[in-house]
Amino acid sequence: MYVLGMTGASGAVYGLKLLDHLKPCSLVVSKNAKDIIEWETESKFQDVKNKADNYFEDADLAAPIASGSHGFDAMVIAPCSMNTLSKISVGIADTLITRAAAVALKERIPLILVPRETPLSLIHIQAMERCTLAGAIILPPTPQFYDKPKTVDDMTDYIVGKVLDMLKIEHGLYRGWEGMPRK
Repeated sequence: MYVLGMTGASGAVYGLKLLDHLKPCSLVVSKNAKDIIEWETESKFQDVKNKADNYFEDADLAAPIASGSHGFDAMVIAPCSMNTLSKISVGIADTLITRAAAVALKERIPLILVPRETPLSLIHIQAMERCTLAGAIILPPTPQFYDKPKTVDDMTDYIVGKVLDMLKIEHGLYRGWEGMPRK
C-alpha cells in the first residue's frame, strides 16, 4: 500500500499521474490542492478521489495511515509545498499528510518529497537538508532534455518515472540514459 499526498503547490499533474501507477494507493489531498487540481488540469476533484483505493481527508488525524501500527510501503508527496516540507522538517504533524510523513520517517518507510518551488531560499534548502537527514528523499521536478521531450506530458512522465524508480516500480514512462551518441 502506497500513500500519496498532494499539497497546495503548482504541479498537480505529478500527483495525478502517480495515482495511475501507485497501486494500491491511499490518497490525501490538502484543501488548497483540491482547488489547484481543478485549476491546473481538466480533472474534477471527485474523479481524482474516485481513482484512489482509499481516500482520507487531510484533517482526518484518526485515519489508519496516521499510525505506525497500520503500516504502508512508501509515501510520496507530489506536489509538495514548501509549507508542507517545512512542517515535516521540524516535526509538525498537524494534518494527515504531515502526520503520515512523520510516521514514514519514524518507521523508516520511504518518503519521497517532490517540492515545487523556485528559486529556493536558504530556509527552503535547510528544510530540505533536515528532511534528507531524517531519511526523506527530495526529488525536485527537474526535467531532463537528453531525450528531447516534445510535450509537457513527456516532462511529467520523466519526473513520475524518477519517483517510480526510487520506489523500484517498473514503468515505461521514459528512456534511461544510454550514453552520448558516438560519432
